[in-house]
Amino acid sequence: MTDDTITTGGPLTGVRVVELAGIGPGPFAAMMLADMGADVIRVDRTAEVHPAAFGTPHPDLLLRGRRSIGVDLKHPDGRSTVLELVRRADVLVEGFRPGVTERLGLGPDDCLAVNAALVYGRMTGWGQDGPNAPYAGHDIDYLALTGALHGIGRAGDRPVPPMNLLGDFGGGAMMLAFGVVCALLDVRAGGAGQVVDAAIVDGVSLLSTQIHALRRMGMWRDPRGVNLLDGGAPFYDTYECADGRYLAVGALEPRFYEELVRRTGFQPPEGEGGDRTDPGRWPVAREHWAALFRTRTRDEWADLLERTDACVAPVLDWREAPGHPHLAARRVFVTPDDGVEQPAPAPRFSRTPGAIRRPPPQPGEHTDEVLREAGLADDRIAALRAAGAVA
Repeated sequence: MTDDTITTGGPLTGVRVVELAGIGPGPFAAMMLADMGADVIRVDRTAEVHPAAFGTPHPDLLLRGRRSIGVDLKHPDGRSTVLELVRRADVLVEGFRPGVTERLGLGPDDCLAVNAALVYGRMTGWGQDGPNAPYAGHDIDYLALTGALHGIGRAGDRPVPPMNLLGDFGGGAMMLAFGVVCALLDVRAGGAGQVVDAAIVDGVSLLSTQIHALRRMGMWRDPRGVNLLDGGAPFYDTYECADGRYLAVGALEPRFYEELVRRTGFQPPEGEGGDRTDPGRWPVAREHWAALFRTRTRDEWADLLERTDACVAPVLDWREAPGHPHLAARRVFVTPDDGVEQPAPAPRFSRTPGAIRRPPPQPGEHTDEVLREAGLADDRIAALRAAGAVA
């Protein structure tokens, strides 16, 4: 690949997105679209606008890459202002409870009436319908209903929340971004606009397809912490080292396990040298592996095992991760012009790479700029400000 094959814009350059401000998965989906070149306008609440902060990047990295306007969605002129943006947009993203945007006059029917080609992306936990749809919930609740939370944790112990990466961001935001791009492709092929109902319960259930398949094949047991990939197997687990830090071991395949044994000098417990995949042998084997790994520090083991086929890696903390040689070589973390180190856009494109094009905006920082682009005259913008419809 040569430099002249790389364009300045990402693969979504030219796509215009209106994002109704929310928290968590909705902003992350909008961030993903912005990273890939979409022009994302975040509609923040007027109460959140503090002009004295303009020019200072907002600390929330999920807001990177877009511009912000302050709008009172409950004001009639605020509603009409958003619809004016929607008229010129390709996508709207919102993360309210079902029925909220409809009550605001900004629901799918309202928006598609002014832009029949609009992709209307909706981010919720429970989905737009079903018995739980009207009620509040959070990542842990959505994981609980899908079975995913049941499967995460140690044998005989309670389920462990996997932060909110699996639900909010994996099953939620990424599914929304995927759905939006799919619907955009349909519009570009001549289809009409449509609603994308991205529910975390749907997305997490989809992510668990392999586990359901393994259950059907008799290769997964329902109790947690007793299976090949959930910490049950001693050759797929984490181990404490001499310095109190941890090592991740993932030597699933026989040849990788043989490499691990050879390099560590592991001696199977007496009488336990048979089938390593037999769950009945796992508890004793784990004790022996644990004792071995406690004889050296994490980094000593990493020096011996990391860049081999033993499938071992040091468990790094948030501070350590950006400096790891592999992540540094691939620039997995970047420091844009605002000087804040953060995860880089992903995935990678050979010709139209993603990029962090703007620091996170302060709410309302670009109100006048965006409204002028939408065709509003300065006197009209001033009138909206005076009425409290925008800020």
